[in-house]
Amino acid sequence: MPASTLRSMAIPGELDDGAAHVMFIPSAGMAHLLPFFRFITALSSHSVHCSVMTVLPTVSAAEADHFAALFAAFPRIQRVDFNLLPLDASAFPGADPFFLRWEALRRSAHLFDQLIAGATPRVSAVVTDVALASHVIPVAKQLQLPCHVLFIASATMLSLLAYFPIHLDKKQDDDAGAAGIGDVDIPGVRRIQQSSLPQALHDLNHLFTKQFIDNGRALSQADGILVNTFDALEPVALAALRDGKVVPGFPPVYAIGLLKSSPSSSCTDGAGSEKQAAAASSSPSPIFAWLGEQPAKSVVYVAFGSRTAVSHEQLHEMAAGLEASGCRFLWVLKTTVVDREDTAEVRDVLGDQFLGRVKDRGLVTKGWVEQEAVLRHAAVGLFLSHSGWNSVTEAAACGVPLLAWPRFGDQRLNAIALESGGAGVWMERWSWDGEDGVVSGREIGEKVKAAMADAAVRARAARASQEAAKAVAEGGTSYRSMQEFIGKLKAW
Repeated sequence: MPASTLRSMAIPGELDDGAAHVMFIPSAGMAHLLPFFRFITALSSHSVHCSVMTVLPTVSAAEADHFAALFAAFPRIQRVDFNLLPLDASAFPGADPFFLRWEALRRSAHLFDQLIAGATPRVSAVVTDVALASHVIPVAKQLQLPCHVLFIASATMLSLLAYFPIHLDKKQDDDAGAAGIGDVDIPGVRRIQQSSLPQALHDLNHLFTKQFIDNGRALSQADGILVNTFDALEPVALAALRDGKVVPGFPPVYAIGLLKSSPSSSCTDGAGSEKQAAAASSSPSPIFAWLGEQPAKSVVYVAFGSRTAVSHEQLHEMAAGLEASGCRFLWVLKTTVVDREDTAEVRDVLGDQFLGRVKDRGLVTKGWVEQEAVLRHAAVGLFLSHSGWNSVTEAAACGVPLLAWPRFGDQRLNAIALESGGAGVWMERWSWDGEDGVVSGREIGEKVKAAMADAAVRARAARASQEAAKAVAEGGTSYRSMQEFIGKLKAW
């Protein structure tokens, strides 16, 4: 079968034939897909045709489950299957499997025009994942279609992406710039220390870095950038982007967050081995039964996302810290990057003795967890998190303070944003993937106990939640941004 085969699964006649038709082109990884699914379902409720390019096969089982759940729950959304051209992974030894998927998609992007041009009804606009921006925007322009970028991380991270190529150009012109990347002073936003940059950016030959630079340069050619944040959470970064301080002439920036989950997208960033919601909800959940037995605000929820695997040595220190804190805890344990490879049992990782000692106040699982439902539960009082942006936004919406322990990628920038926005606190000295050293269980236990007892942290998180609710309510900043975007869609 050709790489660009279209398989339409639309239900005809559901919408007015004159409605706008938006083709969504997501990439890979649950942190990228979840905001896409949430935005697609939100947009489809506004009399807009939505179609989704579905790349086969998916990298993870979670991705396959979520795609299936999306199309089952929203049959009006059109599915467009895309079979990738082969990529020789041996040319990128040791590369992250999701970075490889992004590269394969970029190299297949010239075939997207066949799917877009052949879609029915006629496509009127394209929304692409930021990881594919440099290759999808030219395709859309060739077809004379407006192209927006859905940015799945913070506005602070967006400012770095947009400015990083300019930073490199300036360093190239500066003789003193030979000594590494250095700190990045983003105009109108803040100075980002080199140590807080995504690890891959320290190597200009890294696959991710090349993708990052290409996409950063391409943003100025987009018709707009959609960001899952809200003005009260990141006022400085959003103002600097919109005012052209970061990059002169930057496209319109729509802060449309916080995007709400749908029945098909409620399996979130914190899950270890995720399954679709419909399957999970068909039987009673021992997790929620356990939470229901705990006092209000007494449980520390611990999850480090769908992409971050912590070393076994650090996992054991985390276990010691949770035990030493004296707090109740729900821990979603993850040991691999790709869920299809995650076969170890909890007792294999943490040992029967630990599980036996904490059985009356701790629950550890490697199964699917509906993270937003956990964060909304009255028993949860703190979220020990890697500060992936989906986790940050979900916790902010629910008013649960984060104790941020960034590990990888954009997570330190997210931690900067969440702390300044009042959504939690960031442990700046705690270890970063690739750095030497392990955070001791004693220190983890002390910080968890202190954060659980900190009334000021809880109050700031509650205010952030109130601001998030205002943003999406009728007349709020995110509500108006969404309406402005929909208005432009219908005018094209």
